[in-house]
Amino acid sequence: MNIKRIIILTPLFFIGILVDAQNNCVDSDSLKRELTEVVVTARQPATKLEGTTLVSYIAGSKLADVGNALDVLALLPMLKVEDSAVNVIGKNNVEIYIDGRPMRDDRELQQLLSVNLKKVELMMAPGAEYSSTTDAVLKITTKKNFKKGLSFSDQLQIQKRRKWSVLEYASLAYQFGKWEFFVNGSINRNNTLTKGVTLNKLWYNDRETIIGSSQHNHFPTTAGTVKSGFNYNNDNLFIGGYYRYNPEYGDFCNTGEEWYDDSPTLDRVIDKTITAYNHLGSIYLEKQFDNNVTLHFDGDYRRAYSTGDVVTSYPNSLNQEVSSSETKKSTLLAGRLYMNFPLWNGSFAVGTQDSYTRTNLDYLMKTQQVESYLPSSVTSSTQTSLAVYASWRRSFRNFSLVAGARYEHVDYEYMVDGKKDENVSRLDNLLTPDISLGYSFNDNSQITLSYKMATIRPPYAQLTGALNYVGLHEIEGGNPSLRDERMHNLQFFSSWNGFLLQADMLRSINTYAYVKDIYPAQDLQLIMHPVNIDLSVLSLYLVWTQPVGFWTPNVTTGVYKQWLELKDTKYDKPLFSYYFDNTFTLPGNWIITAEISGRLKGDMHTNRFGSTYFTMDASIAKMLFNKSLTLKLKANNIFNTSNNNWSMNTNGISVDKRQSYDYRGVSLSIIYNFQPSKSKYKGSTASESEMNRL
Repeated sequence: MNIKRIIILTPLFFIGILVDAQNNCVDSDSLKRELTEVVVTARQPATKLEGTTLVSYIAGSKLADVGNALDVLALLPMLKVEDSAVNVIGKNNVEIYIDGRPMRDDRELQQLLSVNLKKVELMMAPGAEYSSTTDAVLKITTKKNFKKGLSFSDQLQIQKRRKWSVLEYASLAYQFGKWEFFVNGSINRNNTLTKGVTLNKLWYNDRETIIGSSQHNHFPTTAGTVKSGFNYNNDNLFIGGYYRYNPEYGDFCNTGEEWYDDSPTLDRVIDKTITAYNHLGSIYLEKQFDNNVTLHFDGDYRRAYSTGDVVTSYPNSLNQEVSSSETKKSTLLAGRLYMNFPLWNGSFAVGTQDSYTRTNLDYLMKTQQVESYLPSSVTSSTQTSLAVYASWRRSFRNFSLVAGARYEHVDYEYMVDGKKDENVSRLDNLLTPDISLGYSFNDNSQITLSYKMATIRPPYAQLTGALNYVGLHEIEGGNPSLRDERMHNLQFFSSWNGFLLQADMLRSINTYAYVKDIYPAQDLQLIMHPVNIDLSVLSLYLVWTQPVGFWTPNVTTGVYKQWLELKDTKYDKPLFSYYFDNTFTLPGNWIITAEISGRLKGDMHTNRFGSTYFTMDASIAKMLFNKSLTLKLKANNIFNTSNNNWSMNTNGISVDKRQSYDYRGVSLSIIYNFQPSKSKYKGSTASESEMNRL
């Protein structure tokens, strides 16, 4: 057998790639393994609406060769990818699962090759088994892998925008018998630079007053990850666990100016250093019995720590230097236990999801003159959450039904300087139902109607009582008095011959939005902080996808229309948007993609976002050596047309924010996989919503 050896140099590894020139390697795809004489031709990716879930089959399609999982998701309906962040169009809180386990890091999608994907499911109306804060669930399933022994993968990504960034990731796993042991690590040097100008206008002391500032933010960060664990698979028994450690260091520098009315501008420099780390330990156990009965347990322990020091100076003036520091600590202990079994010709799930969370924030203002209106404080919160849920689903004839309910008991205690704040602390007992009914006319057309009631708690970052110094006349802070949101959501889905329609009617009581107010102080001070609001929203999105030869287009158009009024000011301008994704599959394993999008000016909560008529990303990828090596070149925001401007008008204060992010740039990715093997880890998050809030 003729063997060729190729050496690839990366910063961490010298990788020896063995390539069988006669293609005698065993393919990991089950169909090709069992039917070796069958030639499988790549088909176009198919997306179907199944109830309230969009299911896209990747294996064997042309999307299987586009690169990594992020590249695939960017080309699927109702999904938008910005850098490594995945967003569902029209949804806010999204949970992502890979083979049943929660995604812990955005980089996991970069590390997962598209050739290893089987299907992607986008649940637009998740049921009672998921947290009430969850708007959508993205479930990624990989292909079954028959290979045993050693597997290794390495990925190097180099990116040039306004600054250089680099990511290196390596994973090593060994499978033998019923055991799998794995260890992986990554290091990410991210370097961003943003620019902007902020103008605040208000009527103050019987005249129009202007407070302005300019920003030139340079924010290099270095983050690492080390993760190690094991899995055991004994027929119907699955046991596993892992430990993960994440250190991070950031050095933020903002150079700019401040001005107040016609006063001379002041040079301003803000220096901030951040040091953080977190530990996460996770275990799971799953037992599968006869008659399709499954018992599953997940347990998580997370401990996080971060500290930051901020110094604001005015080099060319007599203004005093302002310095402060804050230390954050959080601890989470969570467990989840559930059982699935057949019931009344359907499937029934019942379970409990419980967590204990504690957070501490020590804020120290070191400048005495500023401490008179921004005092130091020590705040802490504890939350005990106990939940039980049940869900039943059944299909009969052309109908499908899903019905569930979730009961939650939440005890939240908030303390300031060691004393309990009775106005903020609360005890809640909540029952939230959900139901979905669908009808299928044939394989290509169906309709579904769903309703969900939920309680959504604000992120802990918004519940803080600490106030941050931004400038001589500006403050930012949280709001510990924020109440939990009560949400009612009615959704309609339909599909017909390549067209998909989603209509979403949302009524939220006590959701939150940011406003600006005048802060009581000796001099004029503006404060940006969140407050509770009542909001109604109607969103409509129409999707069309129809493969044409080697070209696969995917078009999404939509409108977001809200009804919101605060103190006689209405925020109801509709926001129109479109997304036009294209995949071109060329001979020789070449893939070209072009992602085009745009939006018109419109309101979302109290923000009016500026128009972006046309933006474009494009990439070209080549897979080599039986798809074990991937080379990809990508360009983002090619024409530098991305608009990130927004304005706000609250409480008589208008804000105009003009900002420019460094989205424009190019990146080169080199990915190598040696005997890639699917992880047997079957655990999931014991309390995903609490993880997200922290």
